[in-house]
Amino acid sequence: MKTLASTCLLLLAAWLPAAALQAATPADAQREHTGTFGGTPVRYASRIETIRVRDGEAAADLVVMSHVAAGADAARPVLFAFNGGPISASLYLHAGALGPRRVAFPDDLGADPAGFEVVPNPYAILDVADVVLFDPAGTGFSRVVEGTDPAHFHSIQADARQLVLMIEAWSRRHGREASPKYLLGESYGTLRAAAAAHQMQVRDAPMRIDGVFLLGQALNIIEYAQRDANIVSYVVSLPTVAAIAWHHGRAETGGLAFEPWLDEVREWARTEYLTALFQGQFLPADEKRRIARRLQAYTGVDAEVLLREDLKLTKDEQRVELLRDQGLVLGVYDARYAGPPDPARSSPAATDPSGVTAPAFRRGLEDLLRTQFGVEDASAYRNAADVGGIDAWDWGGGRSPFGDWPYMDWIREVMAANPDFRVVMAHGHHDTATTTGASDYAVAHSGWPLERVRSVYYLGGHMPYTIEASLAQFADDLRAFVRGTP
Repeated sequence: MKTLASTCLLLLAAWLPAAALQAATPADAQREHTGTFGGTPVRYASRIETIRVRDGEAAADLVVMSHVAAGADAARPVLFAFNGGPISASLYLHAGALGPRRVAFPDDLGADPAGFEVVPNPYAILDVADVVLFDPAGTGFSRVVEGTDPAHFHSIQADARQLVLMIEAWSRRHGREASPKYLLGESYGTLRAAAAAHQMQVRDAPMRIDGVFLLGQALNIIEYAQRDANIVSYVVSLPTVAAIAWHHGRAETGGLAFEPWLDEVREWARTEYLTALFQGQFLPADEKRRIARRLQAYTGVDAEVLLREDLKLTKDEQRVELLRDQGLVLGVYDARYAGPPDPARSSPAATDPSGVTAPAFRRGLEDLLRTQFGVEDASAYRNAADVGGIDAWDWGGGRSPFGDWPYMDWIREVMAANPDFRVVMAHGHHDTATTTGASDYAVAHSGWPLERVRSVYYLGGHMPYTIEASLAQFADDLRAFVRGTP
């Protein structure tokens, strides 16, 4: 089963109300609030405002939501945050992690999502930074201006330029030109963050950017796409499939705790496993069987299946094989979830049981709009825009994201231009879309100054903040990031 693994470039639950194309976007508004974040009482304003940006002849009205502390001045950092897609609105980060209120996802994966509550969010980082949410034109309440072809913004560079223009305009409007600025991108948003940072610091601006926090990074997307001949992709995916096997009780751990055991998996992957894959059909049969048995111990997939597949275990294959004896397939974006294959899908691997949580984010977004901004009618808010699929997106010289694009080089050039610029690479252990091992491999071959790079991992999937303990860790990492501490 050498299918291309599902990637973060697929839209997350692009549910769109039928009335969204006709409903009016909200008027600019601001509400004052108080809350306790990181143990600190904070007075702040939640603001929704329209900012028109012009990119040559094209224009868009971007509806920007922000949470800004009372009395914030130029010394206070600003975090500009966005999701991926392409192109998705920011409701997942907003309602899941960064807003003053959040969806409380229970630890019980079998709980009814209809009962998920929206609660105050003490993990929001408003004690240390202001937060601005970016919804690209065509998503959220943001729209292209009449007369502009929406496809103008459907490229790596134009999409990032739209963000940069918004940051410039927002900063001027609120006197924050000198504030430290950080980008938090999730999934495809990590590509946007790299392109925008490069435009800001190196190419188009000069506008200083102090760091990027890449959650579910996609900069080296070719390494987790899992093409048959790309043996590195199987090596870098092994820590993820091993963590999944551990969660479902199908791994042989030898009594080790999770992290030491995963370190053992990583070491074996880049040594014995890589060497075995490199040899291909020259690998002796006895050695091949030995590697298959070890691989079974780490992944929970039967050695006979692994031998049949020449030791090349794709993430999709593990999702189908691991709980086959129970008639279940695992989630794409969070493989802790399991469910029966959807008979309407073309293959079991096309089923994603982790998608059951998606409507809760919409409810959380509507709660934020009502309680924080005073917006009662959310029908015009689009979770995502239909851009025609990944083949309709301009990836910078080609029609596919699975090429050797310069995302890593863009970050390297920014780090060279700004000796204080820092990068955080963050992932969920159970995310099969963007994997921890691919991130480690990216850093190893990036040429980035390692003293300015930090890698962090969380229990959970593509959106690890759905686990409260992981959200707390994520919030602490964000606080350290904007404070400039290791």
